[in-house]
Amino acid sequence: MANEAASVQEGTRERGVRQELTGIVTSAKMQKTIVVKVIRAVQHPLYHRVVRSAKKYYAHDETREARVGDTVRIVSTRPLSKLKRWRLEEVVARSTRA
Repeated sequence: MANEAASVQEGTRERGVRQELTGIVTSAKMQKTIVVKVIRAVQHPLYHRVVRSAKKYYAHDETREARVGDTVRIVSTRPLSKLKRWRLEEVVARSTRA
């Protein structure tokens, strides 16, 4: 308890683990915002086939380093706008397309 109080007093309190997702950038036309398509594969409960489902996330890209086709990792953050709740953590792989 004393250790926790000391870290709070110093202002270096640790946060919980943030959600991380990996996906492909589908749009980078907005200013400091990218659209990331994340594909999940889950087994169908009745038919036991692997079903792929996709969802798009709006992520904050402060330095505008991500381009269309790049594979990126995004992490959850506080709400930044009406739709943005994620921010770009890193570009995992660059797209080979020009």
